Amino acid sequence: MDQQLRDRLDAAVLQRLLNHLDTRKDVQNIELMNLAGFCRNCLSKWYAAAARDLGAEVSDDAARERVYGMPYSEWKRLYQKEATPAQQAAFEQARPKD
Repeated sequence: MDQQLRDRLDAAVLQRLLNHLDTRKDVQNIELMNLAGFCRNCLSKWYAAAARDLGAEVSDDAARERVYGMPYSEWKRLYQKEATPAQQAAFEQARPKD
C-alpha cells in the first residue's frame, strides 16, 4: 500500500469516526475518557496539532467545531450533561499521576 492510499484511508476512517460520534451525542466525553482514554476534545487538539505539523494554522475553536460539527459552546449547551460522581471518580482514578 502506498502512502497516498494510506493517507486517503486514514482520512476516510477519521471522517467515519466523526460521523459516528455525531450520531452518538448521547455518549459523553467523560465516558469516552474513562473507557478509551480520549474524547472529542482530544480529537480536536490532535486535529489542531496535525495542522500545525503540516504548516497550517487551525485555531482551537475551529478544530473543536470540526470535531463537534458545531461550535463547542452550542454542543455543550445542547448535549453535555454534568458528570456523575461515579464518572468523576473513575476519571480521577484513571488520570496519570504526576
